[in-house]
Amino acid sequence: MKWILITVCASTLLAGVIAGPEPSRGPPSTAPADADGEPITPIPPPPPADPRKLALGERLFGDTRLSADGTFACSSCHDLSTNGADGGKRRNPASGQIDTPTVFNAALSFRLTWEGRYRTLADQAEASIRSPANMRSTTADAVKKLLADTAVNKQFRAAYGRDVDRDSLLDAISTFEKSLLTPDSRFDRWLAGDASALSPAELEGYKTFKAFGCSACHQGVNIGGNLIARQGIFRPLVARGPFRVRVPSLRNVAVTGPYFHDGSAATLEEAVRRMAAAQLDRTLNDDQVASLVAFLGTLTGNFRGKPVREGTP
Repeated sequence: MKWILITVCASTLLAGVIAGPEPSRGPPSTAPADADGEPITPIPPPPPADPRKLALGERLFGDTRLSADGTFACSSCHDLSTNGADGGKRRNPASGQIDTPTVFNAALSFRLTWEGRYRTLADQAEASIRSPANMRSTTADAVKKLLADTAVNKQFRAAYGRDVDRDSLLDAISTFEKSLLTPDSRFDRWLAGDASALSPAELEGYKTFKAFGCSACHQGVNIGGNLIARQGIFRPLVARGPFRVRVPSLRNVAVTGPYFHDGSAATLEEAVRRMAAAQLDRTLNDDQVASLVAFLGTLTGNFRGKPVREGTP
């Protein structure tokens, strides 16, 4: 699953936006996100965490025993060696299945999944374990399997002071996922004061991004992820629902195609054109598209010291 562009101009957001936990009666605030007046802030370092819980969470993230048939893990959909999503491989596009959003920087979003159904990483992890489309299991069954593994249970005792149970299982996964941040994008370096981090063309793209109102919804540390908005204000954007989605983060957007929840836009250029038409009632020329895409390309961060990269279809 991939993250898409929902750049909705502040003047057109009256068509049903949720900002934070409650519905908003008007457009989201465009107040600067920091003292320098920029609507975007850099990704912070991962929060401090017990290294034993981190190691355990990483182990569980790739453990297929969390699934009913022992063939499916969190990492089956969230490839940490590429873009944190499904590596560009949509398992069954004809089925109507929604693309997997990247797990990178998910901890910075106010809600999780395309429809914003879950408020915590633990809730979302448990839902994935139960999901008939994914692991088709329960936390109780997963705990039974892990209790039978002496080595894994020993890790739980070291990290939590007790045998594995539901709460420690979900906490370990959540603790690991909170560490999956991708700081140090070129744009973040520019925000931090490195004037050479962006080219003139990329800076012009950022000016366009703000001037067109894209930053009304794509702002804050995750450049999105903190609103729920309607897709298709002036004209249809996607062929099938959901039509109200959590505004996705634009972090690493250049390497997380295809775009939209149905994967219907193969390129970032196509996504930008369609978003401008559907959400802003704008028809962009080639120069405007290139300018915006140039800026979006600066939002690719690093995971474990290496740039996040595209998945292999």
